[in-house]
Amino acid sequence: MSDQQQQQVQLSINDTRMRSGYANSFLTTTTNDEVVLDFGLGMPRPGQDGRTVMLMDISNRVVLNWRGAKSLAIRLSQLIRQFEETNGEIPMAPQQGPKQG
Repeated sequence: MSDQQQQQVQLSINDTRMRSGYANSFLTTTTNDEVVLDFGLGMPRPGQDGRTVMLMDISNRVVLNWRGAKSLAIRLSQLIRQFEETNGEIPMAPQQGPKQG
């Protein structure tokens, strides 16, 4: 497709129904057609057997087709690379909170 054939589209964003939220956990589910992303808060709770159980309260679900999921993955990779170039590598190990005692 030549430059003359490409059409520019102006994007107008309507955020009147937008909700903002915080998530520290996510789950993914896939089908042949879609990627389902569930976002929520994961909170450790003591289980009945003394082990810690992670309780996840899902607050938002985003469903993408595979093309949209790939576009999201590429853009997130770019954002993370830019952040790390400025601020250093983001550690993947869980942060240790203050010890109680």
